[in-house]
Amino acid sequence: MPGNWTTTLQTMQATEGRRAHFTHIQFHSYGGGPDDQGTFCSKVPPLADYVNSHKNITVDVGQVMFGETTSMTGDGPLGHFLHRVTGRKWFNGETECEGGCGIVPITYREKSLVHALQWAIGLEWYLLVEDPWRIAMSTDHPNGGAFIAYPQIISLLMSRDVRREMLKKLPERVRDRCTLPELQREYDLHEITIITRAGPARMLGLKQKGHLGVGADADITVYTPTADKRAMFELPCYVFKAGQLIVEHGEIRKVIYGPTIYTDVAYDTSIEDHIRPWFEQHYSMQFANYPVTDDYLHHEPQS
Repeated sequence: MPGNWTTTLQTMQATEGRRAHFTHIQFHSYGGGPDDQGTFCSKVPPLADYVNSHKNITVDVGQVMFGETTSMTGDGPLGHFLHRVTGRKWFNGETECEGGCGIVPITYREKSLVHALQWAIGLEWYLLVEDPWRIAMSTDHPNGGAFIAYPQIISLLMSRDVRREMLKKLPERVRDRCTLPELQREYDLHEITIITRAGPARMLGLKQKGHLGVGADADITVYTPTADKRAMFELPCYVFKAGQLIVEHGEIRKVIYGPTIYTDVAYDTSIEDHIRPWFEQHYSMQFANYPVTDDYLHHEPQS
């Protein structure tokens, strides 16, 4: 909603130096009035300034990309709001009013001022956060776009010219409501590897991911260098999983499963004896529907 950037800033301030990660930050960086879509604009600069000066905070973007996608949100009322705005079909699955999954097809259009601004706001975040280790590439799949849009995002970050050509296709008013046209920064390949691989692994504390050192999982992608970075990243030459070749020049050579990563938190299991009868009496679902059992750990569980 327009104006939500103030809530984002206040939430950042409320961390008081504690480590915090802000997901899909593009969707929470809007200026303007909540009841006046005509005032919708970017407020990335003050938020990025705060992130740059507070090393306890990391973010991922939630980049909007033009084309067909599907909104999926645990916020049922928001799903209904999007249904009313887009006129598209809407589905919501609800469990005891504790959370839902609102699903609405969405087409992000280049000629839509709001959609174009969302696209620009996401790119502003990448270009205004100074430390690539504290910003991760994401599309909030599938809300902003599919994972397969990452090569297109990379091409936009690595080339001012590609961004300029794209801006020419968007409504002129976009230029007055964001700073993207003024930004000259271009990512290099080293920075791309950080925001897509090494940075997210560090944020998640996955020491065996995001690097090629001793003890790493040997998940490796090999590309052929070309001037067209989008084409380069869309079709890697080789993909290795745990050191085994699984894709070669676009052809699947082998299918393997990696470990299931989970957090093993100790707790007093006797508490279930108290919760289960209450749950069974008041809920429409069975208690057994909720726990994640060991049956889900099919492939080499790793805590």
